[in-house]
Amino acid sequence: MNFPRFWKAAQTGKVTTWGWSNTSVEEAMAKARERQARVLEWLKGAKRFDELGRYGYPDRPMREEVLREFPDARGARAGVLTRNSYGCTVLNTTNLVFVDVDTPRGSVGSFLGRLLGRKSPDPQTALEQALAAKARSWISARPDWRWRLYRTAAGARLIAVHRPLPPGDPQVQQAFEHFGADRLYRALCKTQQCFRARLTPKPWRCETDRPPYNWPWPNAEAERHFREWEREYTTKTTPYATCRFLEEFGTAPIAREFEDMLQTHDRTTRAHEVLSLA
Repeated sequence: MNFPRFWKAAQTGKVTTWGWSNTSVEEAMAKARERQARVLEWLKGAKRFDELGRYGYPDRPMREEVLREFPDARGARAGVLTRNSYGCTVLNTTNLVFVDVDTPRGSVGSFLGRLLGRKSPDPQTALEQALAAKARSWISARPDWRWRLYRTAAGARLIAVHRPLPPGDPQVQQAFEHFGADRLYRALCKTQQCFRARLTPKPWRCETDRPPYNWPWPNAEAERHFREWEREYTTKTTPYATCRFLEEFGTAPIAREFEDMLQTHDRTTRAHEVLSLA
């Protein structure tokens, strides 16, 4: 899990590159200039894109403000709350497993069923029923596990709460395959070496815009405008939850080190309230 403390931008014309560091602003600026030189060289055609590597999400540290840290028993980071580029609070964890699954778009089979007048469950319900069945089969083969299942606005979320597991653990990869985790999410977990779960609603689902500026603020005026947006966002998202708790599978005890993060997840997402999801 890598959320650098310091970020600086280098700019040449319309080309802006960011550098990062956990040590100093100066080191962040040096990295920004180094990365910009490579980008400018690539733009001139001096190097192929694949020699430079990808510069976009999710292959570099995420430029997100850290709002809160959750230490483990040794004082190391077990989780952090951050604010993403569109203003949502996100829980990032080193070993509390989140599995995000998207609701599949209509299949040919479901289309033919409707054409022939057959009734079938809506895609969201069908997904939840399928995931519940998969969770039961998983627990049947691994009784020392415990899963929590939630509904989201566009799919479902599962959380493995029985014991710490890092993203590279083979069992995590098996779980991703078993439940059909989103491909981009899998890539992000591997690259960033953490799991992520959005805790607050997406602004465009609540009739509000994205924030006018992203962290780090270029100046005090930019931060003021962001705080104004933040107050409006908080008001507009009040009628919404981010996910809804559905069911739990397995009887293994919840790992003690997860209790604070799970409480924060359920409280912030408003998972136990009957609200529209966003």
